[in-house]
Amino acid sequence: MKNIILIGAPVDSGKRRAGCLMGPDAYRTAGLGRALANLGYKVRDWGNLTPAEHTPDDPDAHIYAHHETIGWTNRLLRAGQDAMAKGLPIFLGGDHALSLGSVAGVAAHAAAHDRPQFVLWLDAHTDYHTPETTESGHLHGTPIGYVTGRTGFGGFPKLAKPVPQENVCILGLRSVDQAEREAMQETSIRAYDMRMIDETGIAGPLAEFLAMVKKANGALHVSLDVDFLDPSFAPAVGTTVPGGATMREAHLVMEMISDSGLMTSLDLVELNPFLDERGRTAQVMVDLAASALGRRVFDRPTRAFT
Repeated sequence: MKNIILIGAPVDSGKRRAGCLMGPDAYRTAGLGRALANLGYKVRDWGNLTPAEHTPDDPDAHIYAHHETIGWTNRLLRAGQDAMAKGLPIFLGGDHALSLGSVAGVAAHAAAHDRPQFVLWLDAHTDYHTPETTESGHLHGTPIGYVTGRTGFGGFPKLAKPVPQENVCILGLRSVDQAEREAMQETSIRAYDMRMIDETGIAGPLAEFLAMVKKANGALHVSLDVDFLDPSFAPAVGTTVPGGATMREAHLVMEMISDSGLMTSLDLVELNPFLDERGRTAQVMVDLAASALGRRVFDRPTRAFT
């Protein structure tokens, strides 16, 4: 029986719009632990973390909650390393700034065990900025930049081993600013926007990436942002971008991840319950997590939101 470790990460420092700190408890209320236990896992809930001690932030600084986010990164890095030794961690967000720490932590564990770390980023955005390049000053747009070793992250923990660019696959892109676009063109990150997915489907690029992870005996971290999904059925996110993955596409991605047996850690991020409709988005995210961990098509419960 595999252990699943739930780690509440009520990170709300990655952007100015508040609400993501309520995300971890929304996932619990939507029955994430129960759904995974019903699949045969032993589920342990470590509760909600708090950021490590940090320097107070200047509220007028361009980078919003810079030091608080560094505190969160330190805490989640250590928690990720610890959890990987005990099971499969699921980081319950919290905004996407939590992945600065979650990915750094699981990658440090992989490096210590001489395994390459891979990252599947399911998101409308590349999140490839740095504190030096972000115009918004929001650090939830920087995790991929950080974990792949971009400069400009002074004060953040030094990475044991950055994730190689070619080990990162981003699916679902549809909102990339000019600076990120130009920077991404100089990388070997695998990036697939919704135009590509519309033309060729989502299964092909994902299957190719999963085959690469398997061949390398890699550890696979999956980071699922609510805005990967189309806001018509997942509205509880402050960065809504129309034209996202459909429910069927999202479940296909998760079912393929499950079939591969490769996932070693998972983020569920950017859920803002304040923006939700009767818990609808939280339930969608719980259902997708269950699909990634073995729930089959015919086992899905019928949901009623009327």
